[in-house]
Order: sequence, then structure tokens, then C-alpha cells
Amino acid sequence: MKVLIVGGGGREHAIANSVAKSDKVDKIYCAPGNAGIGQIATLVPIGPMEFEKIVDFAKTEKIDLVIVGMDDPLVGGLVDELEKEGIRTFGPRKNAAIIEGSKAFAKDLMKKYNIPTCGYEKFTDATSALEFLKTSKYPTVLKADGLALGKGVLICNSFEEAKAGVEEIMVDKKFGASGNTMVVEEFITGREVSVLSFVDGKTIKTMTSAQDHKRAGDGDTGLNTGGMGTFSPSPFYTKEVEDFCNKYVYQATVDAMKSEGREFKGIIFFGLMLTADGPKVLEYNARFGDPEAQVVLPRMKNDLIEVIEACIDGNLDKIDLQFEDNAAVCVVLASKGYPVKYEKGIPITGFEEFDKHEGYYCFHAGTVERDGQILTNGGRVLGITAKGDTLKEARANAYKATEWIHFENKYMRNDIGKAIEEA
Repeated sequence: MKVLIVGGGGREHAIANSVAKSDKVDKIYCAPGNAGIGQIATLVPIGPMEFEKIVDFAKTEKIDLVIVGMDDPLVGGLVDELEKEGIRTFGPRKNAAIIEGSKAFAKDLMKKYNIPTCGYEKFTDATSALEFLKTSKYPTVLKADGLALGKGVLICNSFEEAKAGVEEIMVDKKFGASGNTMVVEEFITGREVSVLSFVDGKTIKTMTSAQDHKRAGDGDTGLNTGGMGTFSPSPFYTKEVEDFCNKYVYQATVDAMKSEGREFKGIIFFGLMLTADGPKVLEYNARFGDPEAQVVLPRMKNDLIEVIEACIDGNLDKIDLQFEDNAAVCVVLASKGYPVKYEKGIPITGFEEFDKHEGYYCFHAGTVERDGQILTNGGRVLGITAKGDTLKEARANAYKATEWIHFENKYMRNDIGKAIEEA
């Protein structure tokens, strides 16, 4: 089988790593990929939004399966374009990917089908939003409606902060067209947990839990990023929480999408907040999380290709989804200055250490190879992942492995998973 993966980050490297383990796969391509993916796949110089070129490549190379890793092409309708040409593709169609593409749609869906979430209002003009915010309780949360690389969320502690946020999202359009509509959400507190799931349109199978760290600095300080690290499983995702979500969240979401004529096949990522009033859905994503994929996929026992094919064919109910009884921690090595301003093109060394140790992974996110040398090529550069029998052990292993990698301006958080030890 020939497989094409669309994307070029740490998530796509984790996907490629799992795909490469499948006996069903003979050849892997990745468009556009990165230096790490290039070690296990043939890189194709096509951008993820170049739909016509992707379709042409898939037809020319007789690709048997396309896996779309990224949010932009999913929301833009790449799956639809590939399926029109009879190309087997894993990921939701455009009308289903809206569950991530529009926060307003997602909130309306939850409200209509009684899926637990926090209170909200949505606005299409700044004046109405400001009028509402004058009488709001603080803190409150402002969200750009569309995709914003995980950064279009502002927590405002006063009307002055909210006013500046409205300016940023709706007037200055910092997040582009994503700010044409804005959602104002009730601020809720609790532990955050991420649960990824496979969906075949009717059946849902959840994966092991994870928890991301979005803020750039230690102690959850600084700006929101695409994710500075993650751990799996979450000790806060108890059997009681899982039972509640099985009853009121997971299947309810799949059924709601089907009722709306938006059958979902692919990955649904549930961002949950465990509040004093029970679990509530913060957000949906329509693909593997990044960096959640880097801790969840290495712990999966199943052949990823078998599970993906079951989702496409509507046979997910026949899959016994299993995960190792251990833990994994991922620490992101970023370029100093991320997520604002940072240098690229800096040489990286130390990769050879990972070949010597089992249970350690170096997932490339922002790298490029030039003249045999791997260089930094993004804000998030590498995801250093390690497994362990316990979360504490996995955390110690991951931080030990961060010392193997060297590049100038290397930056990381030092408290990924620290809450585990304090729990």
C-alpha cells in the first residue's frame, strides 16, 4: 500500500512513525513533510493547501490512502476533492470539519443537543460585542471563530482587557477572517483534559487521555502557543469522568453531527474542562492534536492503518482499540522568542542518541535538511517524547532526552507534567 500524509509538523511525524510500523504499508509520501519525516518517507514539495497538486500527485502515483493531518486543509475541503477522484482519504469532509472550523457552530451544536459546555454569546460586529462586555462578569473568554493556530483565545480580566481583545480580533483582524465572528464564553475553571477519538460516522472509540500545556512559560505564564508539551494519560481522567463523557459527550457529538447531515469520519479531539459541576466541552478539533499525537500514538497497540481503514469503511465497531499500560511525556524544544519572533536556520545536533534508546522519540516539528545538515525551521522545532512505567518516570526520561539535543537559542518549559507529581 502507498500512503500519502498531508502536513509537515510534529503530529504528521508521529502519524508517519505509526504508519511505518504497519505491515500493510510499502511506501510513505509526505507533503510537504520535514527533515525528520524525510527519514521514513519521501517528501513531496507541495503545500497542504495546494489541493489540485495534491490530487494530481495522488492520481499519478496511484496512492492507496491519503491521511490529512492538518486542520486548514480539512476545513478547506481537501477530503472532498480527493474523494471526488475516487481516492481513499482519512479525515472529515468539509461539512463535518466545521466542528473545528467554526467555534460558533460548535457551541450552537452543543447547545442544541444538550452536550455540556459553558455559557456563550456570539457576535459579528465589534459594537454589539462591546455593549455585551460592558455588563459581563470577569474574567471572560474571547475566541476568534475560525482557525488561529491555537492562538485565537484571549482570557480577559477586565472590560479594558476585553475592549483591547475585541480590537485585536474583530477590528485589527490579527487572526484574519477567523475574527469575522467572535465567541464570548463564560470563564470556567478546573483541570483540562484532551481525549482523542476515532469515528466512522456512527461508532466512536476513544483513545487514551492526554493533557497539553499551551502557555509559553513555566507556571502557565506568557502567550498562548500551539502547545509546549503534553503527557498521557491524565491522572484526572478518572473512570467516573470517562463514564460521564461516554453518556453525555462522545456518542452524543457523533449522533448530533449525523442528525445535522454532517456525518463525521476521522478524528474528533475533545478538549474537556473538569469543573466542579462536572466535565464540560471547551472545544472540538477535527484531527489529531499536536503535540497530543506525540504521546498518544506511541502508546497505541493497534496497527494505525487497520483502525483508519475501519473508520473509512464504517467497521470501527469491530476494532478492539488498545493502549499500553504505561505513560508518555512530550517536551517541545522551541526557538527562543516563540510564538512571536525567532530565528530559523540554526544547526541541530544530537539526534543519534535516540537510536540507542528504546521508548524515546524525537518528533520533528519545524526542521529542514540542507546539505546533509538538519536546521531549525519554525517556532516549535522538536517534540522530545519518552515513555515510562509511570508518568513520573516518563517525565524524568523526557527531560533527560532533551539534553541530548543541541541548538543555539533552544528554549523549553521545565514544568511539563509537573502537576502529575503534585496531584
